[in-house]
Amino acid sequence: MNEKRKYERLPIKLVLEVSNLFKQDGIQIDINQAEIEVFDISKAGIGFMSETKFPEGYYFNARIEFETTDEIILSVIKVLYSCPIGSAGYRYGCEFVGLPSMYDHFFDEYKAKL
Repeated sequence: MNEKRKYERLPIKLVLEVSNLFKQDGIQIDINQAEIEVFDISKAGIGFMSETKFPEGYYFNARIEFETTDEIILSVIKVLYSCPIGSAGYRYGCEFVGLPSMYDHFFDEYKAKL
């Protein structure tokens, strides 16, 4: 199968908490500190799992810390798709929104340390 992604996915283990989701038109959904487990990351976005249902097309703020480089990225993330994974919850694909290219080196350094 041909890889269609622009950037390579890198394995990562992160746990983030999300307290609200929003849309560009001002609609906001409060969720009670939903925990998400990030399992991969690329320059374009993240993949994660959660027991909480996140609607597609919504955004959330994220603070991502790379343990191997001590770097931090603050970004807005958009939920692109979800699929159920049995009783474990849902698997999500998300993209970074407006992530400046100045962060590209974080991903390169992280990949080199893997």
